[in-house]
Amino acid sequence: MIELLSTYGGMLLRGFVNTLIASVIALFFSMIIGTLVGILQVSKNKFAKGLANAYVQLFLNIPLLVIVLFFYVVFPMYVANINGYTAGIIGLTIYTSAFIAETVRAGIQGVPAGQMEAGLSTGFTYWETMRYIILPQAIKIVIPPLGNQFINLVKNSSVFAMVAGLDLMYYGDLIASETFNTFGTYTMVALFYLVITLPLTHFMQYAERRLAAKD
Repeated sequence: MIELLSTYGGMLLRGFVNTLIASVIALFFSMIIGTLVGILQVSKNKFAKGLANAYVQLFLNIPLLVIVLFFYVVFPMYVANINGYTAGIIGLTIYTSAFIAETVRAGIQGVPAGQMEAGLSTGFTYWETMRYIILPQAIKIVIPPLGNQFINLVKNSSVFAMVAGLDLMYYGDLIASETFNTFGTYTMVALFYLVITLPLTHFMQYAERRLAAKD
């Protein structure tokens, strides 16, 4: 395996960096979209609530690979040409945001209803109350499931390999097909993924403990 790493380490490192960048971008935008959709799911505006619920139900129930392939194959035919890496980021963002939305919605609904009434009675608007009172409390509630979604996002990025997304799994497949050393190749790929997911796991656990200590 050491010989394999010395020969193909550059390819794996390139895939690792691409996976890390794609994960950070998808995480950033899926958190924004998911939080907004989660807020709209509990909105009193029936139209906005209906759209948010439709978004969540649609993307919760479609496989990630189908979403990515849609942007890789169908989207370029009718809108604009994009590569597999970009298609993967868009698909991963949309898919993950639906799960984050459900997590945020559950967190908001876990905050006592009186908190919203108290905020409105002090002169805050609905959105100000949500931003300054409800969301900070909701985030504390949903830190563990949000952490799981972040880790799942990194692991789900392996779907990029199906659309020539130049990610870690893509280069792993190339190396395995050239060397036929599947055990060594995929063991190294797994270790590279652990380099991302293990620190993320420990960070989320640390954040959870910090927030709990403040209560």
